[in-house]
Amino acid sequence: MRALRWTAGACALLTFGLIVLGAVVRATNSGLSCPDWPTCYGHWLPLPSDLEAVPNMGYAYWQVMLEWIHRVVAAFMLGPLVLVLAVLCVRQRRRLPGLVFAAGLLIGLLLIQKLLGGITVLDRNSPWSVALHLGNALFVLTVILLIFERAGGTAPATRFAAIGWLGAGAWLLALLAMASAAMTAKSGSSLACSTWPLCDGALIPDLSDPGVAIHFTHRSLAAATGLAVLLVFVVSRMRSGVPGALRQLAAVALALVGAQILLGASVIVFEVPRSLAVLHQAVGVATFATVTLLMWRCLPAAWRPVDGQQAVGEGDGLALRSA
Repeated sequence: MRALRWTAGACALLTFGLIVLGAVVRATNSGLSCPDWPTCYGHWLPLPSDLEAVPNMGYAYWQVMLEWIHRVVAAFMLGPLVLVLAVLCVRQRRRLPGLVFAAGLLIGLLLIQKLLGGITVLDRNSPWSVALHLGNALFVLTVILLIFERAGGTAPATRFAAIGWLGAGAWLLALLAMASAAMTAKSGSSLACSTWPLCDGALIPDLSDPGVAIHFTHRSLAAATGLAVLLVFVVSRMRSGVPGALRQLAAVALALVGAQILLGASVIVFEVPRSLAVLHQAVGVATFATVTLLMWRCLPAAWRPVDGQQAVGEGDGLALRSA
């Protein structure tokens, strides 16, 4: 069980890093620095000498390497580590049979992610393809965090399923907000609303402009996510008997949402500097991960105690003890 949890944690951290690296690629306009797929200018490892003959390439070598590293980490680090995680899930099938399905789903999502990566390049980094690529990566992270939680050895705190369902609503809104952020960035709509918190002085702007509509949709989803996380926090404080760890997780989620709102405002005020744009996405992914953990800690899921043990109700939900 310890190996399973540590491997799931490593997968989660690597996935987080890859998503942030993807933000760096996007912020530096390096997404098409390798215009073909799966090779890069026809090479598995493009060297400066290989690119000398490329006419009007339009990219510096460091941009090519940035995109190439993103591909390599995804294919040769995260991919094999996920396979190890899946094997460990199968080995624990007697204790945690539900994780066999989770492992299969994770591998399927990773294959889809690889396909979407190719489509994103071949479709010239269109806004919809980038949004789908990011959205599926967040699904991958969601399943990894489910495995991480279940490998902890305790069942979900189903007594507080209401908090979990509120968390699920916040999870969905955060997913849509991040996908819309990718659409906003890739469609060139980051400054379609050039003021904050109002959009060019209007609470609800003229949405006939596609850029304004995309940008305003992202702002609306981000605001809804913040309100949902605030509701989770308030309910966790008002509900009696909520474990301290669960309340702390809700507090962390709320703090991250507050930081994300400030960063979003800063991105507009300072006209989308690269560093703030990347930090904005990094905090967004951290918020998403925190909400996901909170959701999985409360929602009921496929779970069966180990052989020779039975589940009994305790303060944190279901604990295991010898029969």
